[in-house]
Amino acid sequence: MPSLRRTSWLTVALLVGCATGPLTAPSPVAHPSALPPPPAPVPELRPGVPAGYLGRDLPDSLALLPPPPARGSPGFARDQAISRAAQKLKSGTRYALAIRDADLRFPQVAGTFSCALGVPISQQDTPRLYLLLQRSLVDAGLATYAAKDHYKRTRPFVFYKERTCFPPDEASLRTDGSYPSGHTSIGWAWALLLSELSPAQADAVLARGRAFGENRLICNAHWQSDVLQGRAVGAGAVAVLHANETFNADMRAARAEIDSLRGSGVVAQDCEAEATALKVIIPGVE
Repeated sequence: MPSLRRTSWLTVALLVGCATGPLTAPSPVAHPSALPPPPAPVPELRPGVPAGYLGRDLPDSLALLPPPPARGSPGFARDQAISRAAQKLKSGTRYALAIRDADLRFPQVAGTFSCALGVPISQQDTPRLYLLLQRSLVDAGLATYAAKDHYKRTRPFVFYKERTCFPPDEASLRTDGSYPSGHTSIGWAWALLLSELSPAQADAVLARGRAFGENRLICNAHWQSDVLQGRAVGAGAVAVLHANETFNADMRAARAEIDSLRGSGVVAQDCEAEATALKVIIPGVE
């Protein structure tokens, strides 16, 4: 398991973002009698930083993935063409969404799928789902590091001597391998989990998960092949998570929260801009 002593975007997200709330879920507001009891205290990576579910039982991304396209290869030429096309979208609602998706800090990132799911996701409204997202972020993110650290692929903004959509992360990203995309692994893992929790919203949730990863192209932080293989790692992490009893208990609790909110008529708000942004297609993406 990669050490969290290293400087990386994931370290920053864990140390700055995840420490914003307690590591046991508060009592839910809506229909408390219908929901499971709060969880036991959660293991911590560091004080205030919740651990993932898997520990050292992460999928091996180095064994799972092929090497990234070599410079000068047709695959890399395709990566370059898509990267340049994506950089033409550096304005408007899709670019604004890409900036928002670049920030993995909680509590902001917890609401990524609220509009697709149709109900708000927050520590107040869905405390067990919030905790599930925190812990699975660790697993899906760290699962990318066997390949990241082996290939040490240069990111497009470094290759082209440009900037990203999210300057606060640039210093750490410069030394953090591009292949595969950690953001994509996390976003796709979350999309798979949420589509399981709420099958009626699966199409919208999976589309949002795809866009979450593809926004890394617009941000100039990843190549297309990084994004594609990030989905593979995220799916691998979800497969392993389903053998973990604590994770399965949290899934049951999160499903009850979603059903309770939906039954009470609570809906996600302010979704028009996101819907408009998701209609913007990146040329050439697979």
